[in-house]
Amino acid sequence: MTAKMRSGLIAKKLGMTRIFSKNGEHVPVSVLLLDNVQVVSIKNYNNKTSLQIGAGNAKIKNVSNAMKGYFKKSSVLPKIKLVEFNVTKDALLDVGSTFKASHFVEGQKVDVVGRSQGKGFAGAMKRHNFSGLRASHGVSISHRSHGSTGQCQDPGKVFKGKKMAGHMGYRRVTTQNLNVVKIDDENNLIFVSGAVPGAKNSWICISDAIKSPINEKSPFPGGIILQDDPKVSNKSEIHVESKGSEDAKNSDLKVSPEKLTNEKNDQLVNKPDNKTLTTSENEVEEKKMDLDNHKNDEISSVENKDILKPNKDWY
Repeated sequence: MTAKMRSGLIAKKLGMTRIFSKNGEHVPVSVLLLDNVQVVSIKNYNNKTSLQIGAGNAKIKNVSNAMKGYFKKSSVLPKIKLVEFNVTKDALLDVGSTFKASHFVEGQKVDVVGRSQGKGFAGAMKRHNFSGLRASHGVSISHRSHGSTGQCQDPGKVFKGKKMAGHMGYRRVTTQNLNVVKIDDENNLIFVSGAVPGAKNSWICISDAIKSPINEKSPFPGGIILQDDPKVSNKSEIHVESKGSEDAKNSDLKVSPEKLTNEKNDQLVNKPDNKTLTTSENEVEEKKMDLDNHKNDEISSVENKDILKPNKDWY
């Protein structure tokens, strides 16, 4: 019987910080962000099943037409990073499923794969920890050189794999059996103990540790965000209930507008300094007539003024 294999995740390394445990111990951790990690497609070849996972939303202008059609077929936004993870058939997920940080559980062991930080072209002393040549006598300006690289006319070549100066870093590195210290579902953050290969803002892959069994508390086939999330439904129910209760209160306090105007007039009448606000139809018509006369006066004054004509010198 084959062991169950869950899908791994793609995360972005934000950097390192520290967390204090309940005992007051200081634990250095790496902070990993899940940036809209989704299932893009399901692969089946060589009697193996795998899930293609995508992370990060790419700008449409940077995506080729072929990849636009590929993502459109899966009804998923274009992704920056795509990685395939081998899974068992009972661990398959629907295309478009979005993962959350609780896919992993606090206390479980994980393996992390990333690209180490690039150091550029480095010498033999830095790249392979050579001791170099003597720093005092007998060396002509080659103190940090690697020395001899081969034999004589036979074999007359430098063997492959010879430790020499060259490009250092930016290689695939796997760190095994790291402990998950904390999970933050609200911000989609995973806190892993110790260092993780890669520079800041680089993409890394997290998966269940190969050399340790899967944690019993970890969700199977995976921790995904559901549309019928109980948290979301509870919020909507609370919102509806609060809205309904307000409507009920308002319905009890409903009063006809005539009654309100009469009450206001009564209150104003009781005050010695104020008068009731009553306006008859005749007063309204008189005010309209005054406004019309005022507008006519303004129009006539404008027509009587000399209108300036544009001059050619103005342009």
